Amino acid sequence: MQAVLVSEPSAVPMLQEVPDPTPPPHGAVVEVRATGVCRSDWHAWVGHDPTVTFPHVPGHEFAGVVAAVGPEVSRFRGDERVTAPFCCGCGGCAPCRGGLQNLCEREYQPGFDGWGSFARYVVVPWADVNLVSLPEHLEFDVAASLGCRFVTSFRGLVDQARVVAGETVVVFGCGGVGLAAVMIAAAVGARVVAVDIHDTKLALARELGAHEGLNAHRNDPVEAVREVTDGGAHVAVDALGSRATFQQGIRSLRPRGRHLQLGLLLARDADPPAPMHEVIRRELTVLGSHGMQARRYPDLFRFIRSRELPLSRLIGEHRPLGEAGSVLASMEHFGPVGVTILEI
Repeated sequence: MQAVLVSEPSAVPMLQEVPDPTPPPHGAVVEVRATGVCRSDWHAWVGHDPTVTFPHVPGHEFAGVVAAVGPEVSRFRGDERVTAPFCCGCGGCAPCRGGLQNLCEREYQPGFDGWGSFARYVVVPWADVNLVSLPEHLEFDVAASLGCRFVTSFRGLVDQARVVAGETVVVFGCGGVGLAAVMIAAAVGARVVAVDIHDTKLALARELGAHEGLNAHRNDPVEAVREVTDGGAHVAVDALGSRATFQQGIRSLRPRGRHLQLGLLLARDADPPAPMHEVIRRELTVLGSHGMQARRYPDLFRFIRSRELPLSRLIGEHRPLGEAGSVLASMEHFGPVGVTILEI
């Protein structure tokens, strides 16, 4: 099969022929029809993720068709249209048995723990637990754009932060995760404030439901958020993942507010100092959120359908698989606008 192979950290990704994968007894091989490019893939490419070994094939946001299954798989036979969460659970450990497959003790992430979806085929382990059947109306590119970004934002805002109508939500960073968070929070009925350093991303955030767009290069974001929210937001979302946005999120909250950390904190941002005096004095809550269980996808699909969310607006552009390297390189400076979809 053709795959985008990275020989070592930061090496130029090369499209080349590699052997086709075979499914493990409990797993499946999915023929990839579309895959998203995420900043997490950039972290893997440059060597920030210690789970990645080289040579490596990145990619973890995909949709496609089941090509083969192992003998222990019972729910799928082949040719089904599917996607899968980026955090795959084994189904047998204590968190999995408790319904938290996204916190599996044996978690496997395609594109990190093993070769990913920048390829013709990708392996999904424990297929009966992790494969998700796609609604007929959902195109492969849109399904891939849900990837890790939309599902992570959905679980973070709905299950973790429990955002309700009438609350104010500030989203720091309007990349894929941030734009999804804006759309979801607005659909819940929250008043959304978007913060970024690029006016084009802020303009798209407004199209997707943000009431305010604040450019952090022109304003102190904490002061600006407190001003437009009359004292601070109910919920702050760090959708970027940096020391600065982590701290700004906490400091932009009103008393008893909730900070939701969705952006990965890696490399030099891995252990940011937390303004705990703010957390204590104003009784704030700091929440993490890690992916989403496959069993929650039907609820996600109903949420999208009932609110008629324009998911295609999250897609920035479509590119051929061979251009994965240039797209990855642009992630260093937080480009491009919207989700880039590689078509296989």
